[in-house]
Amino acid sequence: MTPFGVRLRELREEKGESLSRLAEAVGVSAAYLSALEHGRRGRPGFHLIQKIIGHLGLIWDDAEELVELARLSHPKVTVETGGLDPRATEAANRLARDIRNLDSDALDRLLALLKNESGAR
Repeated sequence: MTPFGVRLRELREEKGESLSRLAEAVGVSAAYLSALEHGRRGRPGFHLIQKIIGHLGLIWDDAEELVELARLSHPKVTVETGGLDPRATEAANRLARDIRNLDSDALDRLLALLKNESGAR
């Protein structure tokens, strides 16, 4: 799953909305929406996100969070390190190679470090 998919499912369930009913309301198939929730599709487009936000009645923080999570939820990532410190290339390649081996605690520590260093953008 992706961060967007996890949060979408949580919000949908909090609102008592079925997958098929939400899919119909926003104009996509239930199979596509399920694939988004499970991370088997790339991040959704802006217009679809806005339809979901509107249909679920999300406001302020929840709406902003869903938009940000969609931005951070592409399941296949490309990292451009050209022109950066060589350690950036090494870090990107090690992460790509080893991410499957990181446990939940290691992922939490890595995310905390990245959020701290980037100012939690």
